[in-house]
Formats: sequence, C-alpha cells, structure tokens
Amino acid sequence: MRIGTPMAYNATKILLLGSGELGKEFAIEAMRIGIEVIAVDSYQYAPAQQVAHRYYVIDMKNADQIRNIVYREKPDFIVPEIEAINTDVLLELEREGFTVIPSAKAVKYTMDRVGIRKLAAEELGLKTSKYSFAEEFNRFREEVLKIGFPCVVKPVMSSSGKGQSVLNSEEDIEFAWKYAQENARGGAGQVIIEEFIDFDFEITLLTVRTKNQGTLYCEPIGHFQVEGDYWESWQPQPVSPIAIEKAKYIAKTVTDALGGYGIFGCELFVKDDEVWFNEISPRPHDTGMVTMVTQNMSEFEIHLRAILGLPISIDLVSTGASYCFHAKDYGVAPSYEGIKQALSIPNTKIRIFGKPTTRPKRRMGVALATADSLMEARENARKAAELMKVYT
Repeated sequence: MRIGTPMAYNATKILLLGSGELGKEFAIEAMRIGIEVIAVDSYQYAPAQQVAHRYYVIDMKNADQIRNIVYREKPDFIVPEIEAINTDVLLELEREGFTVIPSAKAVKYTMDRVGIRKLAAEELGLKTSKYSFAEEFNRFREEVLKIGFPCVVKPVMSSSGKGQSVLNSEEDIEFAWKYAQENARGGAGQVIIEEFIDFDFEITLLTVRTKNQGTLYCEPIGHFQVEGDYWESWQPQPVSPIAIEKAKYIAKTVTDALGGYGIFGCELFVKDDEVWFNEISPRPHDTGMVTMVTQNMSEFEIHLRAILGLPISIDLVSTGASYCFHAKDYGVAPSYEGIKQALSIPNTKIRIFGKPTTRPKRRMGVALATADSLMEARENARKAAELMKVYT
C-alpha cells in the first residue's frame, strides 16, 4: 500500500458520497494518514464537507452528476456514507473498474429493504421476522391483517426510522400507510410489513470484512431508538455466549454474501439465546459512534483500515455510552450552549456535528461517556446530552 500526497499528482483519493456526521469522522481518520478526501452531498456545508479537501453539492440520486464527478476526480475508492444514492450508477462504475466500498452490490441491496430481506431470509435462510410487501392500500390492509397485530410498517426506501410505525389494531392501518408514503425516500412507494418480535434487546454487531484477517467483530453495542431513529447506544451490551455465536454467524453469512471490504453495522434482535436478523448497513453505523471512546480503534478507523488493507486489532478499552441531542425547530446557523456544564461530568466528550440547518428532532450532536459500569456511563452520557441546548 503506497499513499501519495494530498492535492498532488500521486494523491490517494477517497470520494465520499454523503457527508454527514459519520462521514466527517471517517474523513478525519483518512486525512490523518494522508488521504485526499472529496466530500459530496445534496446540501452545502455538510459536516464532512467542512473538513474535506474539496466538496461538491449535487442531486445524489442523479446518475449523470455522480458519474461526472467520478470521471473528473478518478478516486481510488468510492465510499458511500448515506443510503439516498443512485445505486445503479455505482454498479456501472464498478464494472468500469472503479472500487466501490464495500461493493456496489452491498450498497444496492442494503438501500432496499426488499432486496436485503429476501437475501437474508429466502436466499441465505437466516432467521427473520415474518414479513410481506405491499404497493397499494388494499393489498397493504390485507397483508397487515395476515401478519397480525402488533406489527411494524416501514417504507422499503428510507433510513433513520423515517416513515416507520407500530400498528396495534385495525384503527392504525390508514395512518400507517399515509405516514409511510409521506416519508418514503423519493416519494410514495412500496412498504414492508413485519411481525413484531418481542425481543429482550436489539444490538448492532459491527462486523469487519478484511483482505488478510478474515471477518472481525466489535463487542456488541446495545441501543435505544425513538420512532425508529437512534437515540442512545452503549458498549458492551451483555449477550449470552450462545446468542453471540448466533449473531456472528448471521452477520458473517450476510456480509460474505454482500462481499467487499469494510465495516458493516448488522442490526439484530435478541431474546434469551435466540437471534433474528433485522437490517444491515455497509458502512459505519450511527450507534457505533460510541466506539470513539470505548475502543482502541473507532469504527471509522476500522473502516478505513479495512478499505486500505491495513492491520486491524480491535480491543475494548472502556465501558461507554453515547446519547444524542437534537434540534427542536426549523432554523439556520444554530448555536449551542451547555458544553461547559456537560464536560464537567467526569469522562465525557461532546461532538457537535456542525450541521448548517435544523429541523424538529434532527440529530445535531452526541455526548459520549465512559465509566466503570454501563449504568453509570449511560447516565452520564444522558446528563451531558440534556445539558446541551440547541438554539435556532
């Protein structure tokens, strides 16, 4: 592996498609070892654009705009950071010889809940919740009644809990359909109806495919969601020896099928010793931000090393937790108060993402805390986050 000089003829280039808070941390890791980073997103001054060597603002669903940037920049690696991307053009670019991380197939499958669920359940035979798909309301109603209550409804094209709802009775059917259609990426479309699993907890198992070291795993991360969106995470989440082996088997089976190299965030339901596959992301996971304080290598450094084929050694160095803070209103150029009080809590850190605009419930930063126990870490992270005030 030879790394050139940024902004020079021999630069080693990463084109980052998506420039949010996860991309920002990844870009920082890449720049630390001399990688030239070009950050792309649909709006100006996205977090990763603020630290990149160059940036572009485009329609991320426009194949021609993505292709033009790739041809202009000729990156060594194309690294998707978000799901709202034209994945067909990534397949084409990969066939032309460009390297898509972890692979164009992985990006395409995981963006589409139809593809990834059918891959896991029908092709790979993994344990999942019962599920069905519907494209119009009458079929949707039939499938909901067939799955039974309670059940979970999501747009097949969405992320961060957008359009997701839990149905407890027939009275919820019409609202759930409208809510999913209004919040689907790219407008109305197909939805997935899932059996509600009465799990004990949900984990993210960060799973790393490497060129020379096989498949590696981080300690399981527990997390708490609000309306399907990550709110809090902690590491390590206690999991029985039987369940963790099942979780690793599921994660390895799916990631081997998707291929490529890099880190995957595999979401799994756990009840006693039983494990169900839920979803997977072919990139650093938002719940994995806790690894910035719990591991010797954060998920961002691990992803970079896996991409470049560099040695990886993952050690848990502390018990820790993360807790997000959010905007309450729409606004531009937000400001923040409370950081002095938040950092007065022992062993805490604050990450303000630097997003240029706000909207209700938009994640604007995260508090991180380490402690001797999970309970203390979670409590300190929560207190620190609640001390942070976002003004618009």
